[in-house]
This record gives sequence, structure tokens and C-alpha cells, in this order.
Amino acid sequence: MCGIVGGNCLPETSIDSLLGLLKHRGPDHQDYFKHRSNFLGHTRLAIIDSRELANQPMQMDDVSIVFNGEIYNYRDIIKAENFECRTRGDTEVILRLYLKYGTGFLNRLNGMFAFCIYDAAKDLFFCARDRYGKKPFYYYHAGGKFIFASEIKAILAQLKFRPPLNRLALQQYLAFQAPIHAQTFFQDIHKLPPGHALTVTADIFDVTCYYDITNIPYHGDSEALAIQTIDGLLNQAVEARLVGDEEVAVLLSGGLDSAMTARLYSEHSDRKINSFSIGYDDHNHYCELALAKQTAQEIGTQHHELRIGINDYIHSFEQILDYLDEPMADSASIPLFLLSGYIHNQNIKVALSGEGSDEIFLGYDNYFNLLNAYSSLPEDPGAYNLSREWAIKNRLFNNRELFFSTGETYTQEQLNILFKGEVIPKLSEYQSPYASKARWLTYIDFKIWIAEVLMSKIDRMSMAHSLEIRTPFLDYRLVEYLLGVDDTIKKGNTNKYLLKQVALKYLSKEIVNRRKKGFSSPFIEWLYDYYQDEILATIRRVNRELMLFSDEFIEFLYLEGKAKRFKQHVYSLFLFARWYEKLYL
Repeated sequence: MCGIVGGNCLPETSIDSLLGLLKHRGPDHQDYFKHRSNFLGHTRLAIIDSRELANQPMQMDDVSIVFNGEIYNYRDIIKAENFECRTRGDTEVILRLYLKYGTGFLNRLNGMFAFCIYDAAKDLFFCARDRYGKKPFYYYHAGGKFIFASEIKAILAQLKFRPPLNRLALQQYLAFQAPIHAQTFFQDIHKLPPGHALTVTADIFDVTCYYDITNIPYHGDSEALAIQTIDGLLNQAVEARLVGDEEVAVLLSGGLDSAMTARLYSEHSDRKINSFSIGYDDHNHYCELALAKQTAQEIGTQHHELRIGINDYIHSFEQILDYLDEPMADSASIPLFLLSGYIHNQNIKVALSGEGSDEIFLGYDNYFNLLNAYSSLPEDPGAYNLSREWAIKNRLFNNRELFFSTGETYTQEQLNILFKGEVIPKLSEYQSPYASKARWLTYIDFKIWIAEVLMSKIDRMSMAHSLEIRTPFLDYRLVEYLLGVDDTIKKGNTNKYLLKQVALKYLSKEIVNRRKKGFSSPFIEWLYDYYQDEILATIRRVNRELMLFSDEFIEFLYLEGKAKRFKQHVYSLFLFARWYEKLYL
């Protein structure tokens, strides 16, 4: 895993200083390549082939590359293409594929990646991001200037000005916990969407989609065959993610997803694997350490526990804004940030995680509330229709509380008292090509939640500590197969029905049938204990600048948060307000 930066204009600041901004992503080696006014920079976290020959930027003929990620099937590609490679890694394989096929090779890659290839003969940049957005790619394109980077901070450092706040991104953040699709909080700085490629020349700026999960056909497999196939695909996905020269650890909570990941990893390992869990010094009802320990004992891992308290949490809350670059309101960010640092301190560079299972196996209780309670999806709820029914459906549609869903019915006049302006994106903008409600839920979550929140959180919080996290449940072969399973078979009689049938082969019934708890932490208790009324004061100061909400609404949310209701709403606003003050006030 690495950091990348570059573009068609040499920065006024030194390239070395730009690489320093990304050194946490790649502390093992930093270097850059220049050709006329173009440059590519790279910071390396060496996991496969740590020799100098495998460092980046890597050049071959007139073509150079900077690459962030892992290609899990690179050895298969070498064999299939009969490549004679100088290195033992995956970077050279991407370069050779480009030299052989041009830009039409992306669907041959199985992995997580963001890269930029510069073809000097054509004076062309070719960039791409993996299918589900596991690795980040940001870019700025205005006035003939093209800049890209793994993190926004490396783009900002090259601009002579601070881009204005992107209000559309703020609206999306308040609804979905992060800006979605191509948006960021900075005007003219964009994300390359998942499954997209970008071609830049003096005359061309072209963003194209090379992959989407639309129109995955039903394959008609029986339940028995589906269970057997899923078992095989999961094993393949885990085994593929053990590639590299470094030890691989596993994140272990009290739930089924991480338990299955750890169990399958242990099946493919000839030594005792290291597992890591996080818990809390107080507010023990949030803590899953006892369940994780029980799982570790059953699997036989070398288990490690990290306990954190309010001081750890608050110190990290102040730190993460520097690593996030822009607000991202998943409250699990800070525990993951702390756990990643703990794993890094054990001299481990790679870990497996169970993210993605809920989305492909119908794991959320809210999925079933929707599938069981409603026979059709809403036509177009409209920006101001906050009826109880629509609020429920919207919480389900991206599995998180909609920012303004108070569960009551308001007239438009009443809503204008609560907030100023239209800040709720319409559900109709995110309709899926699938008629099936079960497939619709998965599709929407992959379009919004997986790439823009879940994967962004994992990347920023782990790479802040030079840790690479791999997610076997998001192997595209497994995702596509599950989308093709008949809805009735997938739904079964419980959440994650098919995964549980597979898991009974590997884990005890007690672990398989544990009630889903969901990752939680005492984040709101600690924020109120430490910041107290400064939470309200900070949000009000920023609101006076941006005029988003009425004072009555802000005070209402603050008091609700104090009563441990609307916790996510308060967290989102406070995090944004702290970030905005730091950058703009």
C-alpha cells in the first residue's frame, strides 16, 4: 500500500515536501519521476518484493507508473500472458498489461488499486480506481492544470489558494456521512468514482466507467449449490489476500464476519495467526472483547486486546481531521484509527477485515424491516417529505439514520423553521436498475456506503499508521455471485442466512447464531463529557457563517444528543464544524 501524487505541472513547492505529506502511507521508500513539466511521485509501503528494483515510480520504455494497492491475481496474469518479469511484484504486471493492451485491461485485475500511468510518447496520463473504491484517487483539473493524489492534502499543497467549500458535498455528507460519487468538500477537487478510468492529454479529459454492478444476471443455483459455491469463493478470496512477504493479521470483533475471516485465514496458514480487538475502559455495554476472546480461543489465534478510554478517544478526535482531509462521519473511525496504530506498533503491515459481508449477505436488520414491511419502493418522496414512513425507508435505503428523520410528519412551513435551504438529496436520484428490492439494497449500498464511507474510513484510518487492510468479502467474484442468487434463497429465515449455512462448517453454533450487535462505541458519551457546551457553541459559530439551520434546530439536536438520541446527527455536525473552523475560519 502506498501514496501517489503527480500531474502535468511541476509544483512550486518541492516534490520531496509533497511526498512528505504522504509518508504515512508509505514510509519505506519515496521517489519521483519528471518528464518536462510532468511528474509522478510515490511513497511505498513495501509488502511484495521489497528490493530496490521494485520501487516506484517504475519505468519501462517510455511508460511510467505510480500504483497504490494490491493485485491479488498478478501471478495468474503473469502465467496467462507468459510475461517475463524482472520483479516479483504486481506493479510491473500492470505496466506490462498497458504496454500490451493499451487501456483495455482493467477488468483483468482482481484487487484494490488506484494508479496513474504516464505515457511519455503520447504525453498521456491514464488513471484508474478499483471496482468498489477500496483505494482513493483525488484530482484537480482546471485551467489546463491536472493534479492527482491519494489524499487531498497533497493537492491543496500545490494550489496557491484554498478552494471554496462545496455546498453540494456538504448536503451529501449530512445525508450519507460523506460526499458521494465525484464530490469532495473542495470545489474543483474531485474523486475518481469506483470502477472508473481517467484519460488526460493536452486536448482530452475523459472519465469513463469500465465496471458497474448493474445487470448481474440470476444464475439459478439451488440453495445447496449456492452454499457450496460461496464456501469455495470465500476460501479463494481469503487465500488470495494472504499474498506478500509480510505477516498478515486479522481484525476480530464479536461478530460472525470477522470470525469467518479469521477461521478461513487459519485454515490457509501453517502457523498461529495474530488477531486484534478493541474495547473500552468504561461503558462496558459497548465492549465486545469478551466475545472476541471467546472466538479467538475457539479458532486458536494469538489474540491481542486494546482497551481505550476517554483521553485516547479525544486525542484521536483531534488528530483524525488531518488524516481525513475532509469530514467523514462514521463514528467507528476513531476506534479503527487507534487499533491500526496498535497493530502497527507490533511491526505488522497487513490485516484482514470482515467489512462488506452485511451488504452482500443481507446482514442488516433494517434490510429485513424493509423487505418484510413494504411491498414497493417509494416513487419520489421529495426533498421535504419527512413522513414517518419515508424516514423509515430512507434509513433503510443506506442503512444509516437520515440526517433529518425525526420520525414525525412536518409540513414544509414547519420544516423551514427547523432549517434553511434544501439539504436532503432525493431518493429518486439513487434508484437502482434492479427491480428486486433485495438487490436494490445491495446496489445502493455499493454505490454510496461501501465506497464513500466504509472503504474511505478503512483506508484513511489504517494508512495513517502504515497498515494495509484487505477485505475478502469484497472480492468482486463473490459480490457478483451473491447478486445473482435468488432473493428467496438469499433471504432465508434470518439475516446473513447463506453465510451462516457456510459458517456452520467452520464455527460453533454459538458463534454462528450470535445476535448481530453492530460495531458501537461510547463516542457520544465521551464527546459530551469532554467538550460539554462547547459542542453547541462550535456548531453555532459555524452555522452563523453558513446559515444552514435555525438556532432552534441546532439546540434541539444538541439536547437530543445529550440524552443519547440523534447521536449520529450531533457527531456529524460537530465533526464538520471543527473541520470548517480549522480550514476556513
